[in-house]
Order: sequence, then C-alpha cells, then structure tokens
Amino acid sequence: MSKVIIQECKDYLVDDVMVKINNGIEKLGGWDNFVKPGNTVLLKVNLIGPKTSDSASVTHSEFVRAVTRILIARGCIVWIGDSSGGAIAGIAPTAQSFKVAGYDKVAKEEGAIIKNFDKEGVVEVEPHGKFKEKMYLAKPLFDADVVINLPKLKTHSATIYTGAVKNVFGCIPGLRKAMYHKIAPDKVDFGEILVDIHEGAKFNLHIMDGITSMQGEGPTAGTVYNANKILISTDPLALDTVAIKMLGMNFDDIPVLKSAKKRNLGQCDLAEIEIEGDYNNIPHLKDYKLPKNFKSTKQGNSKAVIKVIDFFKTKPVINKKKCKECNMCVESCPLKAIDIDTKKIDYSKCIECMCCHELCIHKAVELKSDNILAGIIAKFRVK
Repeated sequence: MSKVIIQECKDYLVDDVMVKINNGIEKLGGWDNFVKPGNTVLLKVNLIGPKTSDSASVTHSEFVRAVTRILIARGCIVWIGDSSGGAIAGIAPTAQSFKVAGYDKVAKEEGAIIKNFDKEGVVEVEPHGKFKEKMYLAKPLFDADVVINLPKLKTHSATIYTGAVKNVFGCIPGLRKAMYHKIAPDKVDFGEILVDIHEGAKFNLHIMDGITSMQGEGPTAGTVYNANKILISTDPLALDTVAIKMLGMNFDDIPVLKSAKKRNLGQCDLAEIEIEGDYNNIPHLKDYKLPKNFKSTKQGNSKAVIKVIDFFKTKPVINKKKCKECNMCVESCPLKAIDIDTKKIDYSKCIECMCCHELCIHKAVELKSDNILAGIIAKFRVK
C-alpha cells in the first residue's frame, strides 16, 4: 500500500512551510530515511519558463527555500535544477527562468547551488518502454546522492493535469524535448517517455507545491487558485492519483498516466493508497476550473503538432565571426560532436542538449532555424 501525506498550508511563510513539510516527512518515517549528513541532494523543480513564483506556473521560490533550508540544516549540499521548456526557435530560457522565478536569489541567500541542466552534460540511459530512441538525461541527476521531485499542482491544456509523474520531463536538457513531443504526440505514448525517465533517474521523494495552484488553461495560461495543500509521497503515481481526485477528476481522465499504471510505476487504486497528515480522506477543491478540453473525445491532431515542432525546430550553429577559438564548446560537448579545427557540428551525433550554447561566453553558438519565417517570429516572441 502506498502512502500520500496531505498537509494544509495557507501561505509561503518559510517557517510555516518547513513545519508542514517536516511533519509530513515524519509520517513517512522521518528525514533519516531519505538523506544523511554530507549527502548532495538535487531538488528537481518545475521551471516551465521565465515565470514569476506568484504566477503559479512554477514551483514557488519560497517553497524551494523551505526545502533547501531543511536539508542544509541536516548537513546536506543542495542543488536546485531543471531545464526549462520553450527552447525552440532560438529561445533558450532556462537561465532567465531561474532568475525570474527567484531561484537564483534563494540559492545565493541559502547557500544552495543552481544546476542549469542545459549546461551540465548528460548521461545515456536505456529506455525500457515502447520507444527505443536513445535517452540522455541531465548529469546532476546521477551525480547527486538523493533526488527530490518538487512538482507544482497544475492543470494542463494538453494533458489535462501535470504533477509528479510529468514534472520529470525537464530532466531532458535543451532542444531534445521537442523530439520526444514529435515521436510521441499521443498522450498515452508520451506517458511512456515519462516512465522511461522515472526508471532511468530514480527519484527518492516527491513533495508537491499545491499551496497555490494553476487552474484552467495551465500550465502557464491559467489562473491562480489557492489550494492550500502540500502533498508528499515516495510514490509519484499515488500522489498524482490523489491530486487529480482533489481537483474533481478520476485516474482514467488523465491519459498520460495510463502508461505509468501499465508499467507499475506506482499505485493508482485509491483503495490501496493510505491518506495521512492533516487529512484522513481526500479533500475536494471547490469550484476548481479544469481545462476547456477536459472530457474531450478528440485525441488532438498529431500531424498538426508535428508540423508546428518542425516549423520552429532549431539547431546549434557556431558563428565563426564571433568564435574566439577558446574550444569551450568542443570540450563541453558530451557526444564529441564538434570538430576542434573547423568548429563544424556533426548533427548525426548532436543531441541538442545545448551545453555548447550555454557555456560559450562569447555567444558564438547560436540557435538557428532553417525556416526564415520561424526565426522572424521568434524575434517578436523574445520582445
């Protein structure tokens, strides 16, 4: 039987959040079951883009601060990491997103370390699901002793809901996320990708920020809902099963989770999930707005999705006029795809992780599209 802790928390005052999280962890046997002094702990946040914490689009910075402070007090080294969405058409927003969300400030003030997955390198893992495409996950996931998932409670206009299971998609650095959306546009198939990531990275604990939630047309275009909840579990599927019930939905309403059930990622039978904490039963969030396409029988136009991805697709290109021959791009490339003499990139090897782009201090590595119109649109989007 899986256990999900539900804590009531009505604000982001750090001391209040710390008390609620610590009390919840005690219900799971205490922090000693998860971390030891000297451990390096990676907090995998939800950093979908350059959005403020008050927008409810990202894991709130004060929530991250609370977890960071707890772990540092226990003698841990804390990393805060993710790869932002939206890395298309020449836009690479991860570094900006860390700043806008407030994580840079938290890290500086609390003594944590920011890990921008787009420049940290990758580790190849073997997927065991439907898709056999080589999978490369951010290296900090494997360098850390413990990985804690900090998802945000949100709706999603495409997948209806996004939580603990889906939050790991940011473990794929850079532009390669678009490739997975292309090969798995069907929601159930996309769930296969998510399970591959969970199996490859091995998360130890999941602590969901549901103090504020995004309702309606999430994950970024919805509105803020004061849910006042923190959910904690070692089982990501059980946590999501409880969360969607709080929102007024059932497991079968979320196709992206069906692969997680099929491949035994966790428990989705409410009769086999124990609720503890401030609640003995799953509370209902009154008047919570769901996405407009909830209960839609349409699976979406996969061909249209693929066309959009192809339209905005970019690739790293080294601008020789800006290049200072420092060879940082060559040395940082995990797949050794850049020729040291010509600086040409072998795209048959390139995995679009963006290490070269993020680490070039001369801004000589540019993200270029073969589609001129896409580049023009991108410039307007940046403005």
